[in-house]
Amino acid sequence: MAQTHNPELSADLYDLLNGRALETKQHEAMMLMTVTEEEWPHTAMISVGEIVALDSRRVRLALWPGTTTARNVIRTEKATLVLVLAGQVHYIKLQLTRLPVLPAAKHPRERFEAEIAAVRSDTAPYADITTGIQIELKDGESVLRRWQETLAELLL
Repeated sequence: MAQTHNPELSADLYDLLNGRALETKQHEAMMLMTVTEEEWPHTAMISVGEIVALDSRRVRLALWPGTTTARNVIRTEKATLVLVLAGQVHYIKLQLTRLPVLPAAKHPRERFEAEIAAVRSDTAPYADITTGIQIELKDGESVLRRWQETLAELLL
């Protein structure tokens, strides 16, 4: 059953994306949906180390330069973030603006700030949604350090 909410993150979504306690969130992955030049949907996986909520209405994203996803976002300035949390699938429409490149970035990324255009949450009355995409980091300590540094650079 789909419900459309105000264009802002719920407390649960904000807590997931706030950039804090990454070690407790390291297994969470999300899908970032964009549209290619050929008008095909394109899906990329992102982690809690590549997105940070500034507040309930704005997030910042760090995307790998030169990727299809980064090119799509630069071209359209739109994306949809899809994630599972607390038994619901959340679809968060983002209106993005490209941020300046950080010349001295430790982890060079295309950086974007996004206004949340809409949030839709979905449940199924006949089934419980128990999990979304889960990952297992191969070198957790190194990845968590990179994520913390990437999020710190996103906040500049």
